[in-house]
Amino acid sequence: MVDSAESRPLRGRPGTKTLPLAHGRAVGGPIALGVLAWYVALALTGWVAAAVALLVATPELAGGAPTASRPVLAAHLVALGLLPFAVTGASFHLLPVMLRNDVRHPRRLQLALPLLAGGFLVAPGVAFDRPAILWPGAALVSAGVLLVLAELFGLVLRAPRGRTLVVSRTGVALVGLHVAAALILGALAFSHGDGAFAGVVHDRWVLVHLHLAVFGWATLLIVTVGRTLAPMLAQAPTPPPRRLPTSELALSAGLWTLLAGLATASTAAVLAGGGLLLLTLALFARLIARVARTARIEPEAPLVHLLAGVLFLLQAAALGTAMLVGLVSTRRGLAAYVILLLVGWAAGVTLGQLGKLLSLSLWVWWPPGPRPKQDALYPRRVWLAEAVTFACGVEVLAVGALAANRAVAVVGAALLIGAALLGATGAGLTWARRW
Repeated sequence: MVDSAESRPLRGRPGTKTLPLAHGRAVGGPIALGVLAWYVALALTGWVAAAVALLVATPELAGGAPTASRPVLAAHLVALGLLPFAVTGASFHLLPVMLRNDVRHPRRLQLALPLLAGGFLVAPGVAFDRPAILWPGAALVSAGVLLVLAELFGLVLRAPRGRTLVVSRTGVALVGLHVAAALILGALAFSHGDGAFAGVVHDRWVLVHLHLAVFGWATLLIVTVGRTLAPMLAQAPTPPPRRLPTSELALSAGLWTLLAGLATASTAAVLAGGGLLLLTLALFARLIARVARTARIEPEAPLVHLLAGVLFLLQAAALGTAMLVGLVSTRRGLAAYVILLLVGWAAGVTLGQLGKLLSLSLWVWWPPGPRPKQDALYPRRVWLAEAVTFACGVEVLAVGALAANRAVAVVGAALLIGAALLGATGAGLTWARRW
C-alpha cells in the first residue's frame, strides 16, 4: 500500500517532485494528510465523549436498563461520534489505493466533516427526546453521508476493469448501500417514537437498526478491507486472489436473514442468519489467526484490536444465542451484548487502525528530501497499551453489566476512558513528529 501511494505523483504540496508511476500506469493515492488528521481528531473526540458517557451510564447498564437515556446516549456517541469519522478517514486513506483510482472531489470530504459532526446533536437528541436538536443534526448527518457515499461509489465505478484489485468492488458497494439503509431505517424507527411501525414494534426496529449498522457497515467493511490490510500491516503473506467475493456476499445474505428474523420474531430465521454470519466471520478469524502466527513484526495495536474484537464477537454470539433460547433474560443480557458487539467489535477494530493510518499518511506525504522510517512516526508502545487497556475495559464493563455489579462496571468504564486518552495521546505524538 505504501509503495503504491508513494509511487504516484504527490499532489497538494508546492515544490513536490513527481515520482514515477508504478509499472508506468496511474494508481490511486490516499487523501491529504490534513483531511485525514481532522477525521482522526473528531473520531477520537467522539470516542472520549462516548467513554465518559459509558461511565455515567453504569447505573443503568448494571441495573438492566440498557434502553434508558444515558446508555442510549453512549451508544449513539459511539455510532455517530466515533465510527463515521474513523471509518470515513480510514476508508479514503486505503480504498483509493486498493481500488486504483483517486478521490475525484476531495473538497466534498472536507465539507462532509462539519456535516457529519451533526451526529453530536443526534446522540443527545435521540437519548433525551429533544426534536429541536435531533432533526437538524439528522439533516446534517444525512447530507454528510450523501457526500461520502458519492465519493465512495465514484471510487467503485472508476476502479479499472480487467486488473487485479486488492479489495472487492462488490464488498465496498454493499457497505455503502448498508450505510444508507441504516441511516434511513434509524430515521424511520425513531421518528415513530415508541409506537409500532409497519407492524413491527419499536424495540425490534432498534435491534434491526443496530445489527444493520454493526454488521452491514462496520463488519462488512472490516472483512472486505481486512482480508488484505491485516496481512499487509503485519508483513505476513496475503491470501490468494479470488474470482468471487464469497465472504462479502455470504455475510450480506446472513445479515438480511438475521434482520428478517429480528423484525418478524422468527427464531429460526435469526438462528439461520446468525449461523451464516458466524461461519463467514469464522473463516475471517482463521485468516487473522494465521496472520498473527506468521507476522514478521512484533504485535501492534491494529492486530491486537482485531484479535480482541474477534473474541468479543464470539462472546456476543454466545450471549445472543443464550438470550434467544431463554438461558439468559434479555433484560439482563442485552447491555452486555451491545457492549461486546458495538464497542468491543465494531468500534474497537476500527479504532485500532487510526494511529497506524495517521502515521502512514504522515510518512506518505512527507516533503521531498530525507524522510524518517515509518516506525519513528508511530508510538507503538502507547497504542499497544491503548489496545490492551481497551480490551480489558470492554471485558470488565460487559461482565459488570451481565452480573448486575455496578462497581465492576465502573472499573470497566474507567479503563475505557484511560484507553481513549491513550489513543488521543498516541495520535498527538504522531502529529507532533511531523516535519
